[in-house]
Amino acid sequence: MWLIYNNMQKQHLGTITIMVTNRQVNSEKLNKALSENGHIILTRLGVNIEPRCVSNCSGIITIVVKGELKQINDLTKILNKLYGIIAKSCIITK
Repeated sequence: MWLIYNNMQKQHLGTITIMVTNRQVNSEKLNKALSENGHIILTRLGVNIEPRCVSNCSGIITIVVKGELKQINDLTKILNKLYGIIAKSCIITK
């Protein structure tokens, strides 16, 4: 019975907005974390907020996620532990 219940966990839709400071240095570890959690990511949009920046540039990434509440919250926590990264999630539940 536990396995059946576990496979029927409620799925949530949401977004995680990520602020990346010093993209040239911090993007590699961010991309690794996102790739490792790609199974819950539906889409990704990156915006260069400093178009003429050459070094120490910042950027914003928004990802749309679908998964169990714990998966989404865990990914947000992982991202917030990375240096130079700030992540905020917004969960949409029916």
